[in-house]
Amino acid sequence: MKQSLLLILLVLVFPGVTYCQLPDKCQAGLSNDTLTLKNDVVFAKYLWNNGNLIRLAFGDISSGRSVILADTRPNVALASTGSGSPVNGTIEISEVDASPVRAAHLSVTVISSDGHLSVKRVFRIFPGCPAFGCELWLKGKYTGTMQASLNQGDLRNIESEEARLQEEVSRVTIDLIKTEGMHWEATSAEFFDITDRNNTLVQEYRRLVYRQETQMRGNLLLLENKISGDRLFMLKEAPASSVQLNYPGYDFTVKHGEVKATGMGITPSDINDSGWTRVYSVATGLALSDDAPGLLLALRKYQMTQRLLIPGRDEMILMNTWGDRSQDKRVGEAFAMAELEAGARLGITHFQLDDGWQTGRSANSAFKGGSFDNIWRNPDYWKPDPVKFPRGLSPVVEKGRQLGIEVCVWFNPSPDDGNINWEKDADALTELYNKYGIRTFKIDGVKLPDKKSEVNFRSFLDKVVRETKGNAVFNLDVTAGRRAGYHYFTEYGNLFLENRYTDWKNYYPYQTLRNLWMLSKYVPAQKLQIEFLNIWRNQANYKGDPFGPANYSFDYVFAITMMAQPLAWFEGTGLPEEAFRTADLIKKYRSIQSDIHSGTILPAGEEPDGSSWTGFQSLKGNEGYMLVFRERNSEKRSAVRTWFSEGDGIRFERVLGAGKTFSAKAGRSGEITFELDKPDSFCLFRYAILK
Repeated sequence: MKQSLLLILLVLVFPGVTYCQLPDKCQAGLSNDTLTLKNDVVFAKYLWNNGNLIRLAFGDISSGRSVILADTRPNVALASTGSGSPVNGTIEISEVDASPVRAAHLSVTVISSDGHLSVKRVFRIFPGCPAFGCELWLKGKYTGTMQASLNQGDLRNIESEEARLQEEVSRVTIDLIKTEGMHWEATSAEFFDITDRNNTLVQEYRRLVYRQETQMRGNLLLLENKISGDRLFMLKEAPASSVQLNYPGYDFTVKHGEVKATGMGITPSDINDSGWTRVYSVATGLALSDDAPGLLLALRKYQMTQRLLIPGRDEMILMNTWGDRSQDKRVGEAFAMAELEAGARLGITHFQLDDGWQTGRSANSAFKGGSFDNIWRNPDYWKPDPVKFPRGLSPVVEKGRQLGIEVCVWFNPSPDDGNINWEKDADALTELYNKYGIRTFKIDGVKLPDKKSEVNFRSFLDKVVRETKGNAVFNLDVTAGRRAGYHYFTEYGNLFLENRYTDWKNYYPYQTLRNLWMLSKYVPAQKLQIEFLNIWRNQANYKGDPFGPANYSFDYVFAITMMAQPLAWFEGTGLPEEAFRTADLIKKYRSIQSDIHSGTILPAGEEPDGSSWTGFQSLKGNEGYMLVFRERNSEKRSAVRTWFSEGDGIRFERVLGAGKTFSAKAGRSGEITFELDKPDSFCLFRYAILK
């Protein structure tokens, strides 16, 4: 942080102006009673209200027009029963230098108090981003009601406006937008993790906004004015709805004139005077164009500000042997050396030692006596097993270095007493980094049943990031339990999405494709680890099943993962010789992986169901990539919906797979007709829009 640009003002009366800017891009200023935030694409204005901000405007710089109405109410209302009027409002505006995690940006911190409870808002303003995120923090004593909801079936019929207004209830509001007009459509997207139990990971709900308040579930709310065409999003930065703490049963309410976000993820006992407690918060963004992908492009630009995608650190084709269900029975130095050799032949970039590399025996061990309880009774628990790795991990790491493969490990934080041992856990990972250079860690077994656990877990991650100078990468597992999900803790790495095994007959390539396809509309695909398995194992389990893995080529199941971070979920030494023919495809993919992931990746075509034409588009302005799958169907040619505009002329150059280079003009819904000769085939194209 550049202290020369740090401006602090204790606000009582405003005789002048407080102002700071990131050269030519981001600006924030407090002039008399109005706080203005802006970058090169959007702006927001708030009435100061002694720090208890009231939103006045939010719009795009090019037109200067606000897409919302000025309100008279604070946009954060916590229903606390303090002294009432805010006092002692303060503001701090500062430039934050670029780091390995985030680009340079402005930080604006506003603090207000009602006499009992203090509220801290932290805005982050990034260049070129059509959205502003705002972290919320609380300190003091909360004496109000955290949540309140009504069941419509318990209410009487409406015969007067007075009767309707009497039914409105006071509730926690973590953001509020005042809308103009009667014709808004609201779409919420609810997300499901716990992927050991869930296999449909996104559910959309669409509603026409009405005069009565409608409750909507989901981390994401998309809003469209059907007259003006204005489109907004509100992203609740919290775990998935079904696992949020102290969840009120919904995330947003919509009605004529207003949209509210609710649910802080805390109880009153989680707040005290000793320090700030971070609660769930909201980012608000605006579509800058009226074309189909405009709002999703805005959402994705904001999401990608949360963590920089650095090719040498974050791009990976990672092999983890747990997918073959040997668990920890084979883990050891000789096994790791052989796996590295096989991985090098296949073309992987990262090799991850899963459970079993450590001295301590976990509850997931194939051997008896393992546990995660009281891990730190054994101070050597997270040191390499001296029997399996008599020379430590140095020979394995060095072998990987010689082969161009980065060695990674699995780690399960100690869950005792709300992650109370987070510092010891962080020191264990830091020691692996300092001693071996290991920086990529799969984080498994996380339990976040309360705020204390969440705070300590975040402290654990932050310490490792700090001690490794931003080099650490976490593969955060979202397969079970109460965890952070898709829209929380997004600054730490990527997500290990799902466990799928041919042993249990729950790996179907089209279902993996479907899960990625559905998530990619609202979650950056390049932040997800997506698995491909050894399709030759356990073929008898799928006898007679047309969608069994062995009915697909190894090239095809790898191609499913290309828009994400590919996860080789198998033992390389267990692959048949024919599997290594895919090395040529993987080698070519590695040369363009970062370029593909530099675009905004969105789903194209139909939802995968095993027999569709489907795929993905990576949008990079007037160029990009198109990945098309012909699933099991009889149509050699099919029109596929894309994100091109009608009438666009496009040149498609074949890069990988079975298609041919061609040119076409986009039809309605951006439809392009693609041709693939065989079922269960794919083609990756590089495209350019012709001028």
